[in-house]
Amino acid sequence: MGSAFAAPPRRDIAAWRTPSVLLHADVRFPMDCGCGPGYRPRTLHETRERMACARRAGEPFARALVRAEVP
Repeated sequence: MGSAFAAPPRRDIAAWRTPSVLLHADVRFPMDCGCGPGYRPRTLHETRERMACARRAGEPFARALVRAEVP
């Protein structure tokens, strides 16, 4: 995932859903310029919202998931 990834608690199954979606969309958490990876969705609701927008716009999921604002 990258050096800036902060893993949720091991037994928190619900908290692992969002990182799983990000991993399958090939979204990484690199540490660039010491400022962190940028925006990444933290909840499944945010992830689903961005993926729905990506489907409507025909945009790759990886690009939609790292955008801070939903179009």
